[in-house]
Amino acid sequence: MSDKFDVIVIGGGPAGYHAAIRAAQLGLKTACVDAWTGKDGKQALGGTCLNVGCIPSKALLDSSKQFYNLTQHFDVHGISVKEPTIDVKTMIGRKDKIVKQFTGGVAMLFKANKVASYFGKGKLLKGNKVEVTDNDGNSQTIEAANVILATGSVPVELPFAKFDGKHIIDNAGALDVNDVPKRLGVIGAGVIGLELGSVWKRLGAEVTVLEALPDFLAAADKDISKAAAKEFKKQGLDIKLGAKVSKAEVKKNAVELTYEDKDGEHNLTVDKLLVAVGRRAYTEQLLGDDTGVKTDDRGRIEVDDHCWTGVDGVWAVGDCVRGPMLAHKGFEEGIAVAELIAGKPGHVDYDTIPWVIYTEPEIAWAGKTEQQCKDAGIPYKTGSFPFAAVGRAVAMNEPAGMVKVIAHAETDRILGVHMVGANVSELIAEAVVAMEFKGSAEDLARIMHAHPTLSEAVHEAAMAVDKRAIHRAN
Repeated sequence: MSDKFDVIVIGGGPAGYHAAIRAAQLGLKTACVDAWTGKDGKQALGGTCLNVGCIPSKALLDSSKQFYNLTQHFDVHGISVKEPTIDVKTMIGRKDKIVKQFTGGVAMLFKANKVASYFGKGKLLKGNKVEVTDNDGNSQTIEAANVILATGSVPVELPFAKFDGKHIIDNAGALDVNDVPKRLGVIGAGVIGLELGSVWKRLGAEVTVLEALPDFLAAADKDISKAAAKEFKKQGLDIKLGAKVSKAEVKKNAVELTYEDKDGEHNLTVDKLLVAVGRRAYTEQLLGDDTGVKTDDRGRIEVDDHCWTGVDGVWAVGDCVRGPMLAHKGFEEGIAVAELIAGKPGHVDYDTIPWVIYTEPEIAWAGKTEQQCKDAGIPYKTGSFPFAAVGRAVAMNEPAGMVKVIAHAETDRILGVHMVGANVSELIAEAVVAMEFKGSAEDLARIMHAHPTLSEAVHEAAMAVDKRAIHRAN
């Protein structure tokens, strides 16, 4: 006889655990099925984000930034250290401790909210039943009025560069390198490639990033991507655009690459190769026969604007559905679906999703780029302001970057805000709030910002939309 619930969530990552906790808060009897195993062999809730994504990568980014500042920037403060070294194993151990703290934290939240946790792989069966299979192959069936599919995503593997966990690695492997590689190759100049490439470059690796597309960070506003590329070049990241890799062979404890660009075919030898060409929805063996749930040609579960699959009581959220594969997008979808199930007005605004790349300097944006406005025929005006003219940024010795505000030329409504600079991952929230409340560039310009702060760059960029920035010639 199967256990019965109001809601069963398959997947304990960001989208899944948010959905489960919110459903339980709303008085629904809730269960969550997840198969992620930590380094200790026990269940580790939190999915890719907490285990091998958002949280551990930020831990390594912070550690490597501290070391980089020590070796490259502390001298301007009058701080000097002779022959600084880094113990990579200690750095990795710190990262693992943080991961365990947060995955354990999700387990505690499940317990506090009375969410039943099942350790194993979940498979949706007809009639909203879920088959749970543990690591030993034992299975049981549970059922619910509503099932939320939140199985996340996995790295895309290239047919000519199969992951071996030693020489050719994915994002998880790049988080567990115990020694600084002399030469690191990265295929893909996206979020993962840039962030993890930056980690090992700061620690002394020679990093070459091969990007097949001809434009750098094509999804970002061109002014922002241009400014970011300039800073990465200063740091020594060798980013080759229009470079299409065709071969990767492991020979004599190294990886020999063949790639082609506008100048012809080239060879490159590296000690480790990080393949970071994107992620795909993880939906293999998730759906039983006759469930009625459909997937598209990319394996993503088909849903409507409210994350409903079209099958009574079956929903899907997070990376396994359409839209950007961002943890916070999954958070909001999971919460919205739980509220819809409980009869409340759940909603997600996909037009104001913030994007962040945690490099140095950081890159963040929300809303439309200038090119998107042009392509859509939207009349617009822009204002920008450099961090080099912001007292706090200069005092922090982090003057690189800028803020750009795009507003409708007729209504002044904010269409997009784009940033590259120190701590812009935090500054972008102001822009999202303003856009959610249908704010104008003038609204941002008339809001008092504390001095001296980095946020003054947002203030001045908004003022620059109407050519009235104070600290630069308009």
